[in-house]
Amino acid sequence: MKLAHVFYECTPQIVPAHQQTEITIKPLYDHVAFPAGAQFQVTLIPISGAAKQTNRKDRTPSPATLTNGCIKAKLQFEGEQEYILQLHLNENGKNSTMAEFRLYALEPDLLVRRPYKGDTHMHTFRSDGKESPGFLTASCRKIGLDFMAITDHRQYGPSLEAMKAFEGLDIDLKIFPGEEVHPPENPVHIVNFGSRFSVNALFATDAYKAEVASIERSLDKVPSGVSRYELASCIWSFKKIRDGGGLAVFCHPYWQAGTRLDVPEYLTDLIFEHQPYDALELIGGYLSSEVESNMLQVARYHDERAKGRRIPVVGASDSHGCVQSELFGWYYTIVFSKSLELPALVGSVRDLFSVAVEGLPNEQVRAFGPFRLVRYSQFLLREIFPKHDELCVEEGRLMLAHLAGDAGAAASLRALKARVSRLYDRLWAVS
Repeated sequence: MKLAHVFYECTPQIVPAHQQTEITIKPLYDHVAFPAGAQFQVTLIPISGAAKQTNRKDRTPSPATLTNGCIKAKLQFEGEQEYILQLHLNENGKNSTMAEFRLYALEPDLLVRRPYKGDTHMHTFRSDGKESPGFLTASCRKIGLDFMAITDHRQYGPSLEAMKAFEGLDIDLKIFPGEEVHPPENPVHIVNFGSRFSVNALFATDAYKAEVASIERSLDKVPSGVSRYELASCIWSFKKIRDGGGLAVFCHPYWQAGTRLDVPEYLTDLIFEHQPYDALELIGGYLSSEVESNMLQVARYHDERAKGRRIPVVGASDSHGCVQSELFGWYYTIVFSKSLELPALVGSVRDLFSVAVEGLPNEQVRAFGPFRLVRYSQFLLREIFPKHDELCVEEGRLMLAHLAGDAGAAASLRALKARVSRLYDRLWAVS
């Protein structure tokens, strides 16, 4: 975490564009307290430049006041972008820059949304993973996730097991049902995130066969010699997930399994053409030696967007172990939503308010998706989420302690309730 964040709290950091907002800089410790009697100024620098600016100019410092030990300044934010805020001290005739902060101004549609981190695709030992549903769930909070779902292969039950493990516990992590859906005789992997029922359980029914056959007959734009059933069963599966209130995700289309792509590209082409899914798993859970698959998915995404397609995106670890395997925490989704409730999250993804994130070990964390959201997300990853994640660590540890039989963990978790919400309330301005 940056020293400026360790020693000071600058609030708010997320402000309305085209408005004046009062910024407060509070020293957190005695050794960085502001000296009484000194003069202070602040300089606000828009990183992308000012509106209608034809050449670069140095910004004129603005006056700031010292009130009850805190610096306060009313500043005008011209447009949606990141800003640098420099705090200057003039003491005994000497000028110096004491600290530098980063702020972000947002248009109203994004200002009313908060960023939530989640993983929509993970496995436990109930399928081909390593740990139990409860252990994986608690570990998700420990690394800073706000929401998650277990999506074991062909199994809805493990996700319910995860929910039951923390039933009655007052926690901030949102745990949703899910499964990885595998239509019979179809190579496409589909994630059911949040549906009220299992889609895998419906494949053995007569209704499935009849409904898929009807979809097959209705399909157009399918080249001769290509299986109409594969596309039809995908369309059926995506629709059933939506019928259950969930998010239907088209998974890792460029995963190379063995000597070839797991999903033949002709089938990927058809899915992009018909677009029956809710979201594309733009960044998936690949080992460091496999990240070329993510590069191809991102390139394909931009090609499809250039054709005018609306493509909501998610990122997911596809983790098969949080302690005993790699990938856990490497990939995830940021959803910009008005709440952490499932309908709000699902609706926000569908409305293109999400990005996929790749954070490989020892590398720069990168967001992918719509440019506007990527630029904002990189600010959040650098300036806001380190504070968020620090609060989540202890919650995750206590969730694990609860699983291990610690009778006092529940009370401790209650005492930590809503810390992230309170942090966000301080960091976000009200328009």
